[in-house]
Amino acid sequence: MNLYAKLLERESAGRPVRVGLIGAGKFGTMFLTQVIRTRGMHLVGLADLDVARAKSQLKSAGWDEQAYAASSLGDALKSGGTHVTPDANALIGFPDIEVIVEATGDPKAGIRFSLAAIKHGKHIVMVNVEADALAGPLLARRAREAGVVYSLAWGDQPALICEHVDWARACGFKVISAGKGTRYHPTYHRSTPETVWDILDKYLQIKDRKSINPKMFNSFIDGTKSGIEMTAVCNATGLMPQTEGLGFPPSSRFELADICKPKSEGGMLEKSGVTEVVSSVDRDERDVPHHLSMGTFVVFEGESDYAKRCFSEYHLMPDKSGRFAALYRPVHMIGLELGISVASAALRNEPTGVPVGFHSDVVATAKRNLKAGEMLDGEGGFCVWGKQTPAETSLDEGFLPLGLAHNVKLKRAIAEGERVKWADVEYDANDAAVRVRREMETAFGRRNVAPGSPG
Repeated sequence: MNLYAKLLERESAGRPVRVGLIGAGKFGTMFLTQVIRTRGMHLVGLADLDVARAKSQLKSAGWDEQAYAASSLGDALKSGGTHVTPDANALIGFPDIEVIVEATGDPKAGIRFSLAAIKHGKHIVMVNVEADALAGPLLARRAREAGVVYSLAWGDQPALICEHVDWARACGFKVISAGKGTRYHPTYHRSTPETVWDILDKYLQIKDRKSINPKMFNSFIDGTKSGIEMTAVCNATGLMPQTEGLGFPPSSRFELADICKPKSEGGMLEKSGVTEVVSSVDRDERDVPHHLSMGTFVVFEGESDYAKRCFSEYHLMPDKSGRFAALYRPVHMIGLELGISVASAALRNEPTGVPVGFHSDVVATAKRNLKAGEMLDGEGGFCVWGKQTPAETSLDEGFLPLGLAHNVKLKRAIAEGERVKWADVEYDANDAAVRVRREMETAFGRRNVAPGSPG
């Protein structure tokens, strides 16, 4: 891709790619351990509300204390060091920073910081896939209009899946499905931050439970994160959700082409051109051999007899018919790979995945029978999980996006498995994130609904 050569050119010219990182969680810390070792790239500033924690994360990522001792962003620019601050807006407003990495994980914060970065002419790398699922198409449009890049984050699975899809299409193949692996069982939708340990302890031996955020981890277990990530993929590639969202069929990496094809062809999918997530455990909760729990994949079709022969000759893992084949990546390295997105945005003016339409949504779905008057607690919590839903269905039915299902009160009882609607909750129509979401609905398909309207 020549990105490294371009980084070296910037280094030689004394103009490294200057970066501001917002959020020093797990993803951000993984980036921290690599960015200090990446030639031609300079992390000028790190913003986190908890400065002490941010400095602790820098230390754990292998930084020398002097490397983040800069007293200001200006001092960091001159010294080549890094300034740590609680003020994300200071990074966004600093004229010499080119790329903002938004890694807070908070959808409302992500929208706010993205809009501010775009306003200040910064490229934005959106690690915050929750914000992208909520309003990414509108944010990407705003970025294009401003002449800057809005990009999904390389190393996270959505960007890697987008690359798979782009590869297949650029090779002339028809994409049948694309997605990732995870650990899933239908009962996991009821998982809460308290019960999540019953599942995690089966395959992760976490000795220090205080070292992780159980609510965040629970969003991976209860199916929410899969819905969010596949929504990002759909909106960036034009692939569609299935009518009832993800089926999570158990599959090994060697069965992908047989399972992730349409039912009409002997597979498990509703139709071609969709996203799916395969499970590393079967419905009896036994581990699937050779599973793909941390990987990504694309299934594509050979439309000529010659191509189908090549699938077999070159061991592309074809299905039993020989008509379909799969390509997979066994792992993703999350923030360790994020520099690819930063470099691509700054040096090529290209995103590593970007929303181009509103095809998929993630809607709040009751984990249990909920009572009127209960307060929803959002992603990974005790009340709702995020179900991938076709955007058209979500708009027609008035479903509540998961990203806005936090700290809102239910107006009526909701049965387990029922999707929550805007009309079911009390919300602030003037909330900034609500207004942006409503504007996106109007701009990308919802008719006759004014931005901010509670209707």
